[in-house]
Amino acid sequence: MSSLPPEFFRRHDERPDDQFYAVPRPASHLDERADRVVAGWYDELLPTEGRVLDLFAGAASHLPERMSAVIGVGLDADALARNEMLAERRQLDLNLQPSLPFADRSLDGAVCTVSVQYLTQPVAVFAEVARCLRPGAPFLVAFSNRMFPTKAVLCWRVSDDAAHGRLVRSYFAAAGGFSPVEARSFVPDADGDPLYLLWATADPAVRPA
Repeated sequence: MSSLPPEFFRRHDERPDDQFYAVPRPASHLDERADRVVAGWYDELLPTEGRVLDLFAGAASHLPERMSAVIGVGLDADALARNEMLAERRQLDLNLQPSLPFADRSLDGAVCTVSVQYLTQPVAVFAEVARCLRPGAPFLVAFSNRMFPTKAVLCWRVSDDAAHGRLVRSYFAAAGGFSPVEARSFVPDADGDPLYLLWATADPAVRPA
């Protein structure tokens, strides 16, 4: 990860992200079947209670209905307001300032759903997630092949799904503070969105970067 030059994280549209999301963007990055799959994975892997962070939250959190303390961090104020699952909303630009306003070891889980392709400083953000998670708490990163192409970073736009998985693994590894990464995938036989999940748990024995 450290060998990737800064230009790999450049985008076609380098305007501040809050300008891009000032116009509501209701497009979904997952079809209904993939949405059900990721919700099932989250239901299986997230804790039954506690505070869960939804990074790059939008109008839908893709989380199981049992979740009651979801904190949404995102840029689209309109989408955050429409997300009824969120107990707390934080409008933040993590590409401008990759830090989270939460205390050390204060979160019981975190997800980043079909948005990792927009991070221009992914290692810093992953390290912040590791800092905020309680020991053993999971960070789940799900991705597919849809995106806003002008806002996705170069190394994501020019890569295929297998390379995307290697990129996300490298973010976990470079950030530190996580257990070994696990993975699963859903690739439909017919037309439909593929879905990939990588996750690791906060490991107090591994110091975050």
